[in-house]
Amino acid sequence: MGGLIKSSIARKVAMALSGLFLVFFLLQHFTINLTSIFSADTFNELSHFMGTNPLVQFALQPVLIFGVVFHFIMGFVLEIKNRNARAVKYAKYNGGANSSWMSRNMIYSGLVVLAFLGLHFYDFWVPEIVHKYIEFAPEDPTRYYTELLHKFESPIRTGLYVVSFVFLALHLWHGFASSFQSVGFNNKYSVAATKFAKVFAIGVPLGFVIVALVLHFTH
Repeated sequence: MGGLIKSSIARKVAMALSGLFLVFFLLQHFTINLTSIFSADTFNELSHFMGTNPLVQFALQPVLIFGVVFHFIMGFVLEIKNRNARAVKYAKYNGGANSSWMSRNMIYSGLVVLAFLGLHFYDFWVPEIVHKYIEFAPEDPTRYYTELLHKFESPIRTGLYVVSFVFLALHLWHGFASSFQSVGFNNKYSVAATKFAKVFAIGVPLGFVIVALVLHFTH
């Protein structure tokens, strides 16, 4: 029994750490995207650096991809373990008495976010890989802003983008805050950390949505 408890705690800690790791990259991604509505030149410069820097391309990028895959696989594993561990069937389980609706449905918001990441990879990452490593096209440091605008011309793609970030906000609302508890962050700063997590969960996805709508309606 002790081993099972320890393995369960270890999985939750691993899940939390991978989530915190991805939150850092989400903030970095948002910061770069935000510059696109203020300065095309700044967005091009930052995107060119991220797209050509060897450390980013061959070290950080593979780590990020691994982090995404690990986080979602661990999420599915924890969901299966939690369902199997319940002593009674869901029909008799009063989950709402002990947890929020969002905490009981993280798997669904996670699936939507995962689907969006698949679309995002198809829209941005795959064309970038083809451009640089298959077509061996000459690098144009000013191409990134134009490519970004092209992605948000379609109202359907923009709508999918907005909906996906609504689900990301729901996912972060519970996940980001609970990650602090999972890693043992329980002291006098825990209340402030939870409040920060809630603000982040709404503010950053909302920022992505605003960027998408601004680019869609003003170009």
